[in-house]
Amino acid sequence: MALKSGSTSDPVVSNSLISMYAKLALVGAARQVFDEMPERDTITWNSIINCYVQNGNLAKAIDVLKQMHFNGFTLKPELIASIVSVCARTRKYRQGRQIHGLVVVDDKINEESVFLSTALLDLYMWCNQTLTAFYVFYNMQVKNEVSWTAMISGCIANQCYGMAMNCFREMQVQGLKPNRVTVLAILPACAELGDIGHGKEIHAYTYRHRFESDPHCSASLIHMYCKRGNEMRPAELIFEKVSLKDVVMWSSMVGSYSQCGNSVKALQLFSRMRAGGIDPNSVTLLAIISTCTSLSSLQIGCGVHSYVLKSGLNSNIFIGNALINMYAKCGCLTDSHKIFKEMPSIDSVSWSTMVESFGRHGRGNEALKLFLEMQDSGIEPDAVSFLSVLSACNHAGLVEEGKKIFKHMVEDSKVTLSLEHYACYINLLGKFGELEDACEIVRSMPMKPSSRIWSSLVTACKVHGSLGTAESLAHHLVRKELQNAANYTLLCMVYAEAGNWSGVEEVRRLVRVHRLRKCYGFSRIS
Repeated sequence: MALKSGSTSDPVVSNSLISMYAKLALVGAARQVFDEMPERDTITWNSIINCYVQNGNLAKAIDVLKQMHFNGFTLKPELIASIVSVCARTRKYRQGRQIHGLVVVDDKINEESVFLSTALLDLYMWCNQTLTAFYVFYNMQVKNEVSWTAMISGCIANQCYGMAMNCFREMQVQGLKPNRVTVLAILPACAELGDIGHGKEIHAYTYRHRFESDPHCSASLIHMYCKRGNEMRPAELIFEKVSLKDVVMWSSMVGSYSQCGNSVKALQLFSRMRAGGIDPNSVTLLAIISTCTSLSSLQIGCGVHSYVLKSGLNSNIFIGNALINMYAKCGCLTDSHKIFKEMPSIDSVSWSTMVESFGRHGRGNEALKLFLEMQDSGIEPDAVSFLSVLSACNHAGLVEEGKKIFKHMVEDSKVTLSLEHYACYINLLGKFGELEDACEIVRSMPMKPSSRIWSSLVTACKVHGSLGTAESLAHHLVRKELQNAANYTLLCMVYAEAGNWSGVEEVRRLVRVHRLRKCYGFSRIS
């Protein structure tokens, strides 16, 4: 009708048509209307640029923005801000930087616009240019709640949690009240820093301003308390108070109980979740599989596995890895290997878990074979993979193979040796009588040996008859950790092996004087 009546020559009608086509995602039709217009005003240019932005064509939007500028039109800060925001979301730092340069050069553009400055701040934060973001922020003439919230969110995105807390405090000093979005932004910083005191203050603030009724706010508060582990009671109170609990809240609570070792509570909550008609997602199932692993509960684990198969989540690589670990630790190595072979895709974690599982069950040769298969498949072993195969050699007594692997690790610059690698290798050497080599490794270590390494050496020396060395090392261990009853027990055993019964009595007397108590181990039959 517009074409028949000739109304397309009217800029108002054409601008409306461009906006309509933009909303319908008909970018080609919008561009055709734009190209056929005899006269274009500022609204026309803004409409076609917004059309490209809305439909995800950033490059075209920037090209048209340049054309608009070259044709003498003044660019509105709000328009530039919308394009810069897209650059931030898509991590297009170079394009965003070019637009910022245009803003600085062109005196006609209002550089002091709070919308534009906030968009630029967001760009630099999301592109990991923290110092530039701070420069933009501190040169802003006007800072509102949105600017401060963007700064706080950016700091958290760059893991500058302390800086985020400082910004939150400074915002209030400047007389600005944090809104709901600001509270949602700062709570993860409290969780990561373990700043439960400040977190409780923010919780009180949310309560006073009625933000707590917001499900997102409640979920963030639950996450903050759960992150601490020992602050589950406040999390429980918030959780029970929420009328509509989504799967994220349930998963957060179940996962937290699992992590802090309260397996029974985790399983009870999982049962409540299922009874309430909430379908668990992959995060919930990972937490419950971890709980079954820690309890060595094969019966519940099999039930969870059945649900995984019914829900079609068996293709999830993280769940597959967790199931491999669970079955192996529950003694079902065959089932563990079967899951490994049936997984549609496997990563280095899958290989490492399976290698570790073979090693734990004393099948070191199969663990080594699998490790070689992993390398042949093109997956580069990482520090965890090497620790798994070294542990397998330790369990199976494969000393020479362990030596070759450790030598390869030392020569491979891609793998950084940790204290765990050294502890495992020293334990392997000591366990099978290579005491001189074990001591040489301890002397050449780039880091300070842990108590676990020293106690491993003491035990090895005692077993292989080097009682003088064992006694010397045990004394060193006692001096290092005076309040550790296990060290006194170790020294007592060395004295007993050497027939030094007066030494045994003296050690027992010291234990009584220091009022030390041994930690007892317990077995459970399910």
